[in-house]
Amino acid sequence: KDAIVISHASIIFPFFLGICLALYLYNEFAPGGVNFISYSLFIGIAVSVTAFPVLARIVQERGLSKSKLGAIAITCAAADDITAWCILAAVIAIVKAGSASSAVVTLVLAVAYVLAMLKIVQPFLKRLGEKYANKEALSRPVVAIFFITLLISSYITEIIGIHALFGAFMAGVIMPANISFRNILIEKVEDVALVLLLPLFFVFTGLRTEIGLLDNAHLWQVCTLVILVAVVGKFAASALAAKFVGQNWRDSLAIGALMNTRGLMELIVLNIGYDLGVLSPEVFAMMVIMALVTTFMTGPALDMINRFTKSGNQKKGTAGTIAAGRYKVLVSFNYPETGIKLMKVAHALTRKNKEHHVVTCMHLSPSNDLNAFNRFEYENEAFMPINAAAGKMGLSVQTLFKPVQHIDNEIVDAANLGQYDLLLVGAGTSIFEGTFLGRVLGFTSKIISPEHIINTIAGKERLFDQPTLGERIKYIARNVECPVGILIDKDTNVNMERVYIPFFSLRDSFLLVYAQKLIHHNHSTIIVLDVMGVIRQNPELKEAVRMIEQVAPNHIALYTQQSIDQDAIGESGITILSLDSWKVALQDQSDWLSYAPALLIVKP
Repeated sequence: KDAIVISHASIIFPFFLGICLALYLYNEFAPGGVNFISYSLFIGIAVSVTAFPVLARIVQERGLSKSKLGAIAITCAAADDITAWCILAAVIAIVKAGSASSAVVTLVLAVAYVLAMLKIVQPFLKRLGEKYANKEALSRPVVAIFFITLLISSYITEIIGIHALFGAFMAGVIMPANISFRNILIEKVEDVALVLLLPLFFVFTGLRTEIGLLDNAHLWQVCTLVILVAVVGKFAASALAAKFVGQNWRDSLAIGALMNTRGLMELIVLNIGYDLGVLSPEVFAMMVIMALVTTFMTGPALDMINRFTKSGNQKKGTAGTIAAGRYKVLVSFNYPETGIKLMKVAHALTRKNKEHHVVTCMHLSPSNDLNAFNRFEYENEAFMPINAAAGKMGLSVQTLFKPVQHIDNEIVDAANLGQYDLLLVGAGTSIFEGTFLGRVLGFTSKIISPEHIINTIAGKERLFDQPTLGERIKYIARNVECPVGILIDKDTNVNMERVYIPFFSLRDSFLLVYAQKLIHHNHSTIIVLDVMGVIRQNPELKEAVRMIEQVAPNHIALYTQQSIDQDAIGESGITILSLDSWKVALQDQSDWLSYAPALLIVKP
């Protein structure tokens, strides 16, 4: 109910302002032969449109899809779109008919067409969709039926006089509601539509947009007025309507900013008006500029709204988190298998006192083109194994899914803005692993075998480092403010019961904190490896190890370089070392690192 009120207010008020704007523009800019009714109706609908696809993408990218604000905005835009298309069909009918009687005939035929599509064609397509709801059953002849439906529907609406676009829209409306079927059909259409047809449409629109026609101050003043009317009409109406139905000011303003987005839908309307001869080239250029400005301003407007309405709440929330002493872990994974292993590490660090620990599992999809249907399919596929594994561990996790374009930037932003105490990521794998070339170069199943390559090829650090700690991981480690744990494993189950912690320098002393956490929460056995004799030469470190041993006897042991057992390291357990020590190990003769089933490299 709220969405219906907001969406219709966001059409009625800007439509009224658009007609008022048409009063000002008609005498100077209306093409010859276009009556005022047709002109004013088209200007009204041109400033009333909301770009549903763009709004949905903004909501998706900002992680608002499952929030109340996102749900209201999406529903408002959907209702707005349906209403706008119906009004546009009526306006086109009136414009093309030329007379009142012809317009009535066109509208009656349009209603009959819509009823036929809903009552006759839709049930037939529904039965097809139920029968061919999987990729194996959906053969090419069946796909052809749906494409023929699209073409015939568009052709009929063109004959009726309400533009082929409305026929394509109706064909989409009556497609089977089966999510699996829609996802398959979208995948078949989307690649061609987004990669080929959409860029052509933008090029076509750009070529006919002659900004050079706005060659004097008066025309730019009119252009500014058009933008002002569009923004005030859409933003103010949506925000005030949202406040009227009970939303707070922050959400009301955010809804106003989102509904003010025009994007592709506006360009479609403008091209129809240009083709019908209703819009002059000057007004068309002004309207295109208005569409671009109102679309580009959405992101900054939302940022400003968040900044001015949430600053106090953010400070309060930060203080509350620190006071509560919560230990927040962010697990960022690409594949569910990696996510489960990282969760085991997080669980071993937070098993006790669960009420004071928060574990968030985040999966960022590298595709920025996920639609509403396959987005949830990707999310379910990513988190179903994660949730199942978390249930077996008795670990309560929060989940976060987001399709993004720049994964490394998003991970850094999520870790820093979320004020996490630890970020856990997987190191990834080399494209050469498991291949003949990989074996020639000396790759094991997951990491390079140092004894095969370190002493035989120059530039060993680069060759050793690149397949495991790639540029993305290095970027994350440099820019994330909290500690970062980077997991490298050999397709084995990560065993946190036996943990090896090598010391290469005094800077590794922070690792004792993780040793204490593992002993306390997981009852792990910690083997401290004094590789360079650092602990032996430093009484304070030696005393710190001894104090841990007093609190948890039989859970920590100190080994020297001479007593390191490569076979024991290779049998079980995980090796935790600092990022600095990892770099030293590449230059040092620490071949025993290659025997470790798993490595957790920690940047403090």
